[in-house]
Amino acid sequence: MAKKEIESEDKVYGEKSILPLKYVDMMEDIFHAVLALALLGIGIGAFFFSIKRLIETAPFFPNGMIQGVNDILFIVIILEILRTVISRFTDGVYQLDKFLIIGVIAAVRHILTVGASLTLQTGKSDVAFERAIYEMGLNALIVVALVFAIFLSKSAHRRK
Repeated sequence: MAKKEIESEDKVYGEKSILPLKYVDMMEDIFHAVLALALLGIGIGAFFFSIKRLIETAPFFPNGMIQGVNDILFIVIILEILRTVISRFTDGVYQLDKFLIIGVIAAVRHILTVGASLTLQTGKSDVAFERAIYEMGLNALIVVALVFAIFLSKSAHRRK
């Protein structure tokens, strides 16, 4: 490699390294590919486990349906993380918007789970009921904050 090429590579990456940076990038890409395959496998496994649990849950209404929605949202979270890892290959960076969307899905999933447990369980103590209401309220605030952050991020991208 010519000296000018090494100097230009150092300028692009900002520093010198013991290993050539193209090999570090290649190893990082391979590691991300392995992680993406692992996430895909986890997502497929979670899908089949969810179907099995949905069939076995009794009574189907409402317990099975609520568990099914919870499982589907969990799989959506896994797939969104997979999409984020894959987009790392195309853009070269992790995108903030994708992580914010994952946070919104996770918070909504928790709201639905707590709300369903409040609806189905009878004889809950006042303390447990208040805690569940506080949990739902806090998660609702988290959703609002994350949606606002998505709005700010999108508007910042439009200005560029």
